[in-house]
Amino acid sequence: MIRVLVADDQELVRAGIVATVNAQPDMTVVAEAPNGAQAAESVAETGPDVILMDVRMPGTDGIEATRRILAEDPAQRVLVLTTFDEDEHVHAALRAGACGFLVKDAPIDELTAAIRAAARGDAVLSPAITARIVEQLLGSLPPAGQTPAGAADVLTERELEIVCLVAEGLSNAEIGRTVHLSEATIKTHVGRVLTKLGLRDRVQIAVWAHRTGTARWPRSSSGHAGPQS
Repeated sequence: MIRVLVADDQELVRAGIVATVNAQPDMTVVAEAPNGAQAAESVAETGPDVILMDVRMPGTDGIEATRRILAEDPAQRVLVLTTFDEDEHVHAALRAGACGFLVKDAPIDELTAAIRAAARGDAVLSPAITARIVEQLLGSLPPAGQTPAGAADVLTERELEIVCLVAEGLSNAEIGRTVHLSEATIKTHVGRVLTKLGLRDRVQIAVWAHRTGTARWPRSSSGHAGPQS
């Protein structure tokens, strides 16, 4: 069972999320919190696998709570809940170490899939808003069509391609279907990218890709990188 902590100051919203999570056969809510301070305290007491963290809460908000939780246990998985008009909060959440973000009006299947992904150790990047948020966070990017300086010396052609697809918000399974490799192989490649670049998770891969221009690095005309390394 995936153990979930739900932090949201709006009682009705929190109750809806709790009901949705508890309705899943592989999930259970182990704690609720109306603010960030109580959420941080509950983590040590209940040991959740995934924390659903609202941003705007009285007292200690979700961003500060995320910082506190990850300072105590960097392995915790925090999914930040936001709305489309809160881009600045999403930026702060990613910098605080959140493994991803969801919009509050996301469909139930998207919410539950995100929880499962977070529990597996994946980052949750919503393709609908990832590109816009990263663009706003990082400002101007290098011109399209240029491989970022030094990237070719660090990553293989295949790894560069996978980095591009991660930056587009694709899951390991979706990347595997795109490049015709198994999900396990993609996971191995992503792990190598993290090690080579000294990054923590897929969110940081996406940010790195946009910051360096790798996200605009051209794949071959067939849609795949050349070497199959």
